[in-house]
Amino acid sequence: MYGRPGRGKISGYGRRLIISSPTFLDGDDFTFPDPESSDKEGLVAVGGDLSPNHLLTAYRQGIFPWYEPGYPILWWSPDPRLLLQPEHFRLSRSLKQALKKPYRVDFDTDFASVIAACSSCSGRINNTWITGEMQTAYNELHNLGYAHSVEVRQEGQLIGGLYGISLGRAFFGESMFHLQRDASKIALYYLCQLLGQWQFDFIDCQLPTPHLQRLGARIVRRREFLQRLRHTLHHPTHVGTWLHHSIDS
Repeated sequence: MYGRPGRGKISGYGRRLIISSPTFLDGDDFTFPDPESSDKEGLVAVGGDLSPNHLLTAYRQGIFPWYEPGYPILWWSPDPRLLLQPEHFRLSRSLKQALKKPYRVDFDTDFASVIAACSSCSGRINNTWITGEMQTAYNELHNLGYAHSVEVRQEGQLIGGLYGISLGRAFFGESMFHLQRDASKIALYYLCQLLGQWQFDFIDCQLPTPHLQRLGARIVRRREFLQRLRHTLHHPTHVGTWLHHSIDS
């Protein structure tokens, strides 16, 4: 999710593809291998496309796309995995103070702006895994009611947010951004509040990061993650807009 780095993390993909010999996907046979068959880093497959059906198929199997412009689409299911149970969100003293400031939190009011801001944050414009192709694909998933965003605004200005995919009682966090201190944490806090009300099992944060671990996320083995994912997918998905959930501080 929110811990996927910029270019430096994945610049060695070309060498890795030769070593790992992953499954190559094409339009006629878009079948993912068992994620458990991948190595610790979790490269499952290469190629294919980002159509809604293929993306949802991937997420249901615990797989997500992560690649750079100029590279083929790479599909990952890393081991270990980082999960945050909504009820385990850790509210720090500084975040409690931040929650007292005047702001507005909305869901699904401006998905396109949130994903664009995640792409360009920290000066990584045109140097990020959130490519234009990725933005188009996730905007389409949003229009279909599977991808959702959280917007944090102050005086009408978007200052932070996050986006991800909802399936069953799992939320797959993709990225977050902030233009003011703690704004992305505020977005995550209120997402946890909503998902807790809906009895969601977990937010998939994908890669372990100290930042998210301090907020209550826990490292689990891929096998445990996949077992929990299969269980939570038995529940209905909250398809459609989450617009009616807004908070004013």
